[in-house]
Amino acid sequence: MNQPIKTLLSLTLLIIFKVNALLGQTQSVYTRYVNTFIGTAPLNDPKILGYELPKGWRSWAGLTFPGSSLPNAMVQLSPMTAYGSGAGYQYEDSVIYGFTHTNKGHWNLCNIPILPVSNPQGNKFGSRFSHKKESSAPGFYQVYLEDYQVNVSLTSTLRSGYHKYEFKNNINRQILFDLGKANSRVSTWRIEQVGPNAVQGFQGGENVYFYAELNTKINKLEKTEEGQRSGYAMLYLADGGSTPVELKIGLSFVSEKNAKENLEKEIGNKSFDVIRNEATQTWEKLLSNIQVNGGTEKQKRMFYSCLYRSFLWPALRSDVNGEFTDAKRNVVKTGARYYTEPSLWDTYRNKDVLLGLITPDVTLDVIKSLKDVGDKTGFIPTFFHGDHGASSIAGAYLRGIDNFDVEGTYKLLLRNANVEGGARPYITEYIQKGYISDPDIAKPEVETKAKAGVSKTLEYSYDDYSVAQIAKKLGDTANYRILMARSKNYKNMFDPSTRFMRGRLENGEWIRNFDPQHPYYEYMYREANAWQVSFFAPHDMPGLIKLYGGPKGFESKLDSLFTLPWNPNYIARNVETMIGQYCQGNQPDHEAPFAYIFINKPAKSQKILDYILNNLYGIGDEGLELSGMDDAGEMSSWYVFSALGLYPFSATDPKYIVTAPLFDEVKWTTSNGKTLTISKPGKGRVVTSVKVNGKVNNGYFVSHDLFKTGGKISIATN
Repeated sequence: MNQPIKTLLSLTLLIIFKVNALLGQTQSVYTRYVNTFIGTAPLNDPKILGYELPKGWRSWAGLTFPGSSLPNAMVQLSPMTAYGSGAGYQYEDSVIYGFTHTNKGHWNLCNIPILPVSNPQGNKFGSRFSHKKESSAPGFYQVYLEDYQVNVSLTSTLRSGYHKYEFKNNINRQILFDLGKANSRVSTWRIEQVGPNAVQGFQGGENVYFYAELNTKINKLEKTEEGQRSGYAMLYLADGGSTPVELKIGLSFVSEKNAKENLEKEIGNKSFDVIRNEATQTWEKLLSNIQVNGGTEKQKRMFYSCLYRSFLWPALRSDVNGEFTDAKRNVVKTGARYYTEPSLWDTYRNKDVLLGLITPDVTLDVIKSLKDVGDKTGFIPTFFHGDHGASSIAGAYLRGIDNFDVEGTYKLLLRNANVEGGARPYITEYIQKGYISDPDIAKPEVETKAKAGVSKTLEYSYDDYSVAQIAKKLGDTANYRILMARSKNYKNMFDPSTRFMRGRLENGEWIRNFDPQHPYYEYMYREANAWQVSFFAPHDMPGLIKLYGGPKGFESKLDSLFTLPWNPNYIARNVETMIGQYCQGNQPDHEAPFAYIFINKPAKSQKILDYILNNLYGIGDEGLELSGMDDAGEMSSWYVFSALGLYPFSATDPKYIVTAPLFDEVKWTTSNGKTLTISKPGKGRVVTSVKVNGKVNNGYFVSHDLFKTGGKISIATN
């Protein structure tokens, strides 16, 4: 072959290689295991739930969304099948009403619904669809709308969404902006055309701005009842053209101008395939931080699907120019990315730890965001119950994430811990009495509301411990001693006559109408019963065990937790998926399966952990059901850590409890580039010994230092 031909062939191959790289030929090594539909199907089996669902109820299990998102992104672009549902999409539904651009899975968000339509009938919009013509992957979603004969493909960047519509009929093509609707209450909305192929606008409530441009001319923008929840807008597109209609949309929580800039900087002139490929690359990079060998295909699918879901919240709220709207509704710029508040009551237990292990830069900016809210409001924000920003911040700080205003953040956490009117309701009573009381109600029901005093006391005790650890590291001895003394307040809720954490009256007497099996939303306990909270003292397990009379008494009570049958007449949404009295479907007792290890009974812990891992994730014929709400990734992170054989039993403390992993070998690339290897040869499931870097480990905990230096954990089992 002569030289010119060789040169031409080489150039041709080089061009083909570069084009393939550009057009999205990223190999799906880890993303191929991710099924974004897991958690979208309802859990209905009463044997698993613990009771028959009342007529018309849908279990609060999963509540995940299958659409496109990057890690911790502002835009989470997903189909809407049911407004008012947990995440907008329910697998059993048959009609899609739009594609929304924000999500979480807590009956909120789902902003800016957009739907391509063709020859719609009247003003009722929506199309039937089939799962046979639906697909998804991290950063991608596709579905065929049967009634409008449109194939829809979606992908996204951090702050922008990319829609591709393939209309069968290229005449009378329309795009619905259903701006009166969202899962969050819409207060007002507006939209205007800005040029031949672009629109911009605003949806009030969550206060989201958008700028959208199309590759097709807009003939007309028609608005119906603008600003009203019953209203909507319709774009009428120019007829003709055989290429797909593409709609690119930028979001902002600041302005339309910023939304446009977000779109221009993140998507610009890039094609759909390029953006989809970039999304795949992003997820491949994140998921590849933890590589597993061994295990079944189902276990790998569940592991990487759970790892994926662990990185969808908190969500970005600052724009490419750094601006964001702060807690006082002012537009500011701090130099850090601004994120939503974590779902702290849920995620402090494990997910916030996982976030810091894999993306410490995100955790750092989340802490700075919490501090910014605290500077504006006087308190570090909390979520739902407890003051668990204390644990999330302390845990990150003790693991080495410290490039923030530690002193200023600590002062705010002290204020949380001592000042009424902020993150800790009834803190004055807690400080004065060492507990929070509840009234004695003659016939309390699931929905009875009071102070949830038992749960608050237990949780504040742990929060006190968490802040105390920062005090210790900063050398604040006085506050360290005060907070550590308060961290023992959980003992004040323990009734030795019943051996339960039990509600107390204001005068200190025990609440008389007491049924330890009865669950409550907010009376004595927060979304729990006495059984489910009575083993919560992750910071002081020796002290807790002593309350039960020592290891034998503790073991006996713990045995009963997992074996005493659930009363099927006790029905409480979110208290579901029972193993005896233990509830895997909600967070309050998620530490309990590990508790046997503290009395040197690892076999009992492992038996329960294995049952949960193998039976309560990927439930149902299609494997799409979860045992409870994913709750912004907490349920998923519980699986990730438990499947790896490392769990942050006390999330504040920089150490991990060792159990038997599902996989023969795990290679975890740490955030500083080191490698942590976890190996468990053989089929055994009961841990008999743990070695760290070849040396026998003392006990079942390993230090976080392994994530800094790298190393090897060898787990022997029988």
